[in-house]
Amino acid sequence: MKDMIITAEMKETAEVQIRKLQKEISFDTKDYPIEVLVDKFCKDDFYIPEYQRKFVWDDAKKVRFIESVLLGLPIPFMFFSDNEDGRCEIIDGAQRTQTLEAFLYNDLILDGLEKLTSLNGFTFSDLPEIFQRKFKGRTLRIIVLADTTTIETRQDIFNRINTGGTKAIPSEIRRGSYTGAFMKFVEKCAKDEQFNRLCPISATMKNRYEDSELIVRFFAYLNNYQNFQHAVDDFLNDFVRGREKEFDEVLYEKEFRNMLDFVEKYFPYGFAKSKNAKSTPRVRFESVSVGVALALRENPGLKPDSMEWLNSEQFKIHTTTHASNSPKRVRGRIEYVRDSLLKGDGNENNA
Repeated sequence: MKDMIITAEMKETAEVQIRKLQKEISFDTKDYPIEVLVDKFCKDDFYIPEYQRKFVWDDAKKVRFIESVLLGLPIPFMFFSDNEDGRCEIIDGAQRTQTLEAFLYNDLILDGLEKLTSLNGFTFSDLPEIFQRKFKGRTLRIIVLADTTTIETRQDIFNRINTGGTKAIPSEIRRGSYTGAFMKFVEKCAKDEQFNRLCPISATMKNRYEDSELIVRFFAYLNNYQNFQHAVDDFLNDFVRGREKEFDEVLYEKEFRNMLDFVEKYFPYGFAKSKNAKSTPRVRFESVSVGVALALRENPGLKPDSMEWLNSEQFKIHTTTHASNSPKRVRGRIEYVRDSLLKGDGNENNA
């Protein structure tokens, strides 16, 4: 039962509050062709902010979305926000944008399509040219918030759009599913003081075991990156499962320690992009940690002549936050670091 009596004064206060908060949210509506949207994303004109949850659609969700676009089905609005520097922050639509990028660059193979079954096994370049043009030209509607929108309001919009139960992410599932000697070793590595000093991780992501996730990725890619295919979670699960009963802990710890010592000596900010970084992008950690360890396997006494390549455009491209997890790009970023260290001359063309 409602016991509160709403007075005229209370209604007036409520009206003032509603009008005030409504004024804080100013927006425009824009339509972008997919080709333009992806191009701006690749150039970082559109970017994914740090506060968003760090998860990626699995291949099934990606393929289902691409099928919806190909069928011409309505696609929900995306939300962006203008910034003072002229770039746009992606508040809602990151997974759709990343999926479009992966498809246009042939990093996504269509599989398990429910309607367009004749396209199973296709990449974008396999489509008839007329449908390639139609796909790139299809427009998606985007709500663009004005640059006066506060960071708190942007985060609030993101959280409201993504309301519902918090789903377990792969690192949490993996930790609960595998409890053998290898995962206990991973947890020990995650508590290592040197690792935590070199690899900043936000408190929120630590609570979701991002530190353990990074270490699993390090060992899995170090020992098997050449056999990696598209599904990262399956690749990591298979690797962990294969070491549940037995693995060479002494060797693993030695390579982990040598890699950390090398990074601390030669990388000014460790695995992070800057001195005061609060987080470490996965693609950057993978490329640096695995690249270093592979180089040390070839030359245990490695002393690089130059680290200028760290500031190169090519290294930036390899380690941008939206770099895809295609086999080609995973190998590319890992081997770029390995080869740059072994050659040591800072020449981008040698990668």
